[in-house]
Formats: sequence, structure tokens, C-alpha cells
Amino acid sequence: MNTEIDYKNNPLHGVGLKSILTEIIEHYGFKILFAYLNINCFKTNPSIDSSVKFLKKTDWAREKVEAFYLYEFKNLPKASYEQFLFPPRDRIIPECQTPGKPKELSFEDAEQLREKRAKKAAERDHDMSY
Repeated sequence: MNTEIDYKNNPLHGVGLKSILTEIIEHYGFKILFAYLNINCFKTNPSIDSSVKFLKKTDWAREKVEAFYLYEFKNLPKASYEQFLFPPRDRIIPECQTPGKPKELSFEDAEQLREKRAKKAAERDHDMSY
């Protein structure tokens, strides 16, 4: 990875995981976060401290939360294919893109997203079986 990356165009640069989680939870709450991300630490006895502890140990879950923060909470356009290959903390947001207001999220939309993901996963599994 290029060590001379200019991180000033990444809303995650310099922001701690606890701050990110606190902002998201204050706006959406644990139930919506679980509905969209399906990470158990947001369902079973959720707290910010226990969630941060889990997310610091679990790269895939932390990256899901950071991507959620960028693209749902900060309402930035989805990353380009090249940027998508990097973890959210290493992505550079084009200068012309600025964070917006958090998206309006609902449990119905979360269920539709979950069904869409399940369908894609089933198609992927079916394609790999041949």
C-alpha cells in the first residue's frame, strides 16, 4: 500500500471507533444498526463499550460499521471499484464529495436489503457448485 496517501479526504481519518459508534447509535439506535449490519454485538445486551471491544478484535465487523458510517450515516456516494478494494479507513473520498445528512433508515428497508443479500449469496453458492 502507498504510504504517502493523503488522508485529509477521508472522513474516518483521526476519528476513533468509539466516536463513530456513538454518533451512529445516538442517531439510529442499536436495533436499526443490528437490522442493517446483522452483527450480534448490537442485539445481545448492546452497549457502546462492549461493541467497541468486539469491533476492535474483529476486522470484518469493524469494516462493516465503518462502511455504514461513510455510506449511510455520512451519506457519501458509494466507493469506486478501485477504492472499494481498500478497507474503509484507507479509502480516499474525492474532493468534490462532501458528507451529507444521515439517510433515513427503516426496518422494512433493512429486511429488503437482507433478502437481496441472501438472494445474491444463494446465486453465488449456486454458481460455485458448477
